[in-house]
Amino acid sequence: MLPLPPPPASPIPPSPLLQAQRQTKPLSLNQIITKYAQNQDALVPTALVPTAANHESRKSEKQPMLWPPQDRRTNPLIWCGAIVCLIFSLILIFFGIATLIIFLVVRPRIPLFDIPNAKLSTIYFDSPEYFNGDFAFLANFSNPNRKIDVRFEYLQMELYFSDRLIAIQSLDPFTQRPREGRLEAVHLVSSLVYLPQNHALALRTQVQNNRVEYNIRGTYKVRASLGMIHFSYWLHSRCQLQMTGPPTGVLVGRSCRTKR
Repeated sequence: MLPLPPPPASPIPPSPLLQAQRQTKPLSLNQIITKYAQNQDALVPTALVPTAANHESRKSEKQPMLWPPQDRRTNPLIWCGAIVCLIFSLILIFFGIATLIIFLVVRPRIPLFDIPNAKLSTIYFDSPEYFNGDFAFLANFSNPNRKIDVRFEYLQMELYFSDRLIAIQSLDPFTQRPREGRLEAVHLVSSLVYLPQNHALALRTQVQNNRVEYNIRGTYKVRASLGMIHFSYWLHSRCQLQMTGPPTGVLVGRSCRTKR
């Protein structure tokens, strides 16, 4: 008699975890988000959740207190100052426009300066470096304007040999009408004027060659008038003169210019 085969092995029961996984139904995306939010709310302590009372208190703290509007009136002194500034500005604008019209219509010109005649009487040296001289010239001032009067309030004449000042003379103020000329005699005397050795040698050489070169520099303060309008400015004249030697030195050449 043949032996019976062994009985089949009993099946291993599935684990509870696998059963739970098999029994678990798939969740939708909205359900997952809802559960996650519930879990997060459960983790937040109640002390951190703001209450309605705290929210209202913070809201009241942030709101500024409103004061009732006050009636503010401008100080009368401020109004007076503004009116004075306005009047002053209008006056400045008026005079600026008037000055511009005058310059465009009248076209003022500066006075002219010239030297029609001159005389060199003396040049000698007391020592190798100390110079003495006597020089005179006739200054011609002319006002080329047709409607503007000019007054020379300050006049000063300076005599130069090369770049060295050797004599100076001031003139009295005077007034010129439109298109008027005036001649002024100017006498310049040099007494014991120091000259460097090279300048002294150059002056001696010019006297021996019968050609002495002098420079005249004039400085003037001029006041121009047109009715009630007045304005002042400075003028500067430069003249280069060629003279024959003393004692009968006469003017043989000149070049003059005047500018502001």
